[in-house]
Parts: sequence; C-alpha cells; structure tokens
Amino acid sequence: MNDAVIRAEGLGKTYAEGTLRTPVFDGLDFAVAPGETVAIVGASGAGKSTLLHLLGGLDTPTSGEVHVAGQRMSALSDAERGRLRNHALGFVYQFHHLLPEFTALENVMLPVLLNGTTVPDAAQRARDLLESVGLGHRLEHKPGELSGGERQRAAVARALVNRPACVLGDEPTGNLDEKTAAHVFGQMLELNAAHRTSLVMVTHDRGLARRLGRVLELHEGKLREISPADL
Repeated sequence: MNDAVIRAEGLGKTYAEGTLRTPVFDGLDFAVAPGETVAIVGASGAGKSTLLHLLGGLDTPTSGEVHVAGQRMSALSDAERGRLRNHALGFVYQFHHLLPEFTALENVMLPVLLNGTTVPDAAQRARDLLESVGLGHRLEHKPGELSGGERQRAAVARALVNRPACVLGDEPTGNLDEKTAAHVFGQMLELNAAHRTSLVMVTHDRGLARRLGRVLELHEGKLREISPADL
C-alpha cells in the first residue's frame, strides 16, 4: 500500500527494567489507507495503547519502522517528529486533555497557531469545526463549564483542526455514558467521511468497533484481522 497514511513494518516493542525484559509484541505489519477506519481491539494489557503510541510517534519501537505520510519516523529529529505529528496526525484520548484556562475556541485554535497560521484564520477554522460538532454556542466556554460530552466533542474538533491525514483515538468515548458515546462517535465518523481523514481507534466497545471498516485484534503479541460480525 504505497499511498498508506500510516505503515508499520516489523514493529516490535519490549520494555526493559534492569535485567527484566517484557515483550509486548514483535514483527507487526499493517497499513492504513486514506479515509480508512480501523478498530483495534483486544484484552486489557494486550498492548493496544502501546501500539497506538508507536504509530503516532509518541514512543519509540524496539524494532521495525513506522512511516507516517511517507516519512520514516526513526529518521526524523524530535523537532521534526513533533512537526509531523502536528501536521499529519490528530489525537483523541479517553480524557479530553483540554487546557482548563482556555476557552473551547482557544483550545481548538492552538494546534493551528503552532503551524504558523494567523490568529484570524485559526479562529475561523476552529469556529467552523466547533460548529460542525454542535458547539457553536459554546465557543467562549472553558472546559469546566462544558459537559463531558461537550468536552470530548471539543477534543475531536481539536484533533481535526489541522486537517490531518489520520486521527488516532485511544478509547475516545470510554469516559462517556452509552448515549453520549454513540453521539460523539457518530460525529467522528461524519467528520471522517467529510474530510476523508483516516481513523484508527483503540476501543473496548465492540459495538462501536463494528461500525468501523476494518477490525484488528491484538492477541498474544499478534495482530490479526477479524470480521466485525465476529465481535
């Protein structure tokens, strides 16, 4: 898959503490196509979050390579990796990680400003995305003034504001009630379709996983594709 937005080749991760070595997985290969939606499922402790962090350049593999937007992550400096992450990837976590002292609008503007965009352009782009996730009336509210679902929707808008090639989600609806989780997840899929942004999501919610185009299960250090119908 030459046009893959993310490609992993022979990916492995082993944690070492003194003489103790704990292998998580080894030799993983897979790729994510433009606009594709992928769920990664598996038991707690299987290494799903570790895999996501490696794909996003937030951790370094013990072996193998990760390519993001055609660039080999291991060949980049820390600063170059940071710029690539900010430009090509978006991240949504179980907890929103919004900055409490800033408004929803300011939180979503920040990644755009870091790319050198002017304040008026950053504000307009952030405003448009917040309106698209139903937060047009909450632009000037700080995270503490928003509900859990609203905070997570703001986090989704922030992940998409730089028009990334791929959004990586680590249990992005795991802290929400079932109804709110379904609503936030539905908006993520709508934005994925509208912007053709790929989505890779780690989730324990097999009902949500069924709604994605491809499901990969991480089990005993191996990654295998399974049918959504088998979930």
